[in-house]
Amino acid sequence: MSTTVETASAAARTAPAAVIVAIDGPSGTGKSSTSKAVAAQLGLSYLDTGAQYRAITWWMLNNGVDVQDAMEVATAAAKPVIVSGTDPAAPTITVDGEDASGPIRTQEVTSKVSAVSAVPEVRTRITELQRTIAAAADRGIVVEGRDIGTTVLPGADLKIFLTASPEARAARRSGEVKGSDVDTTKKALIKRDAADSGRKTSPLAKADDAVEVDTTALTLQQVIECVVTLVEEKRAVK
Repeated sequence: MSTTVETASAAARTAPAAVIVAIDGPSGTGKSSTSKAVAAQLGLSYLDTGAQYRAITWWMLNNGVDVQDAMEVATAAAKPVIVSGTDPAAPTITVDGEDASGPIRTQEVTSKVSAVSAVPEVRTRITELQRTIAAAADRGIVVEGRDIGTTVLPGADLKIFLTASPEARAARRSGEVKGSDVDTTKKALIKRDAADSGRKTSPLAKADDAVEVDTTALTLQQVIECVVTLVEEKRAVK
């Protein structure tokens, strides 16, 4: 019995400290790829908060909600059941039990998600869901989005804000979508930035205590290595 207790105690002392990592930034900065890779490498859970806003937008479009009518969106905000899987190797999202990982990535959802996510009742509902998931992550979690460090998890152990030039972001996004035009993509990204940064409720913004990482001239691997180092440094002093 004594040996078992000592072994368990030693394991507890050597186990890495659980950390909550908030990674924010606009589209095309490498948030998702970086966040998933960092979480997988360090044994943390992972949450794509943007997918949750896409999911509720997809549900509303499928259920005849006028997404340009803020009152109608607010009334419907509590209805869908959204469940996010937090395995970085295979993140999942379901809406009312249906796999939504593919449908939420359509252009129709992309063009409507800013309007839906700007409605305060939607943000309140999704923010509560995000906080619940983060609190349940025993080993720690990487949460990526646009208002994680400022609004959702202001007490996160580490806050990182990824940036990149509009040109670099557009080139990356165009590479992800077959047949897309870089200039058109750039204009769409700038429009999305303005909508996300200008909304009254939880706008896209860098937290005062966030570490800013400009990914314009960095490879994805370099960004991942940078963030992993920051997380490990934070773990070491917890």
